[in-house]
Amino acid sequence: MQNLENLLFIIITLNGLFDMSDHADSDAQNPHKDTHNLPFVAPCRALDIEAPKRWIRLGIADLRRAPDKSLAYGVTATILCYVAAYAGFVISGPLVLLTILSGLTLIGPVMAIGLYSISCQLQKGLSPKLSYCFRDGTRGIGNLGLFTSVLIVLFLVWVHVGHLLHLFFPAGEFMSNKIDLVFFFGIGSAVGAVFAVVTFCISAFSLPMIMDRQTDLVTGIVTSINAVLRNRKVMLLWATTILGGMLFSVVTGLLGLVVIFPIIGHATWHAYRETVEASDWPQRT
Repeated sequence: MQNLENLLFIIITLNGLFDMSDHADSDAQNPHKDTHNLPFVAPCRALDIEAPKRWIRLGIADLRRAPDKSLAYGVTATILCYVAAYAGFVISGPLVLLTILSGLTLIGPVMAIGLYSISCQLQKGLSPKLSYCFRDGTRGIGNLGLFTSVLIVLFLVWVHVGHLLHLFFPAGEFMSNKIDLVFFFGIGSAVGAVFAVVTFCISAFSLPMIMDRQTDLVTGIVTSINAVLRNRKVMLLWATTILGGMLFSVVTGLLGLVVIFPIIGHATWHAYRETVEASDWPQRT
């Protein structure tokens, strides 16, 4: 318990330090706007059940409007998955390979920041440029860096849990036993679902908001959790849609990720724009 308290204290302290840096940048960009007296959480709109379909259609439209840059992110994500899969297979075998592949979805939101930028540029009527994606990716660098660290920690903890499961269920001893195999996948899926739910709630809208607005990490995360909880049915459908896309990618040997990843990334930007009412926070310029 003491270790957990120390960890929370470190995260809050680092967020405060990074927030001071980001506010300094914000004040330099918008000297006449007060970014310190804002609500703790951005309000969210009520969504209808058709919202995920709209987001996917808009995501596909963005992919078609900027295919080269969007697919570049898809190819990069696919290569990273192949590298991680190969390393996991060589080091720990096929069962831990599944753990690593599923765990990569935990850091997917960070990898998609460039796709949010492309959609943002298209929405403004601009011709997307990778240099702008890099610029947008460095906005609020302190908060983004801390959030990335949180997701990486979740990913490493999930991989460690997978190793523990692997120790309790050695591949050579139980692969032929169907009952043990079902038990292994059942426990792994249940634990993985907990990590996935936590990651989804904190990252559904936080990263697009941090990139788009002069806000801090805590506000972004609380806003994301609030929006997810207030639109539970719609967000469950959205999470299921994302899961379906990931499963399709796995079935195609990860090749489908080249297209699926950009679509989901673009769609996430449109989900944020439709769901979160962040007009009180100044835009980053």
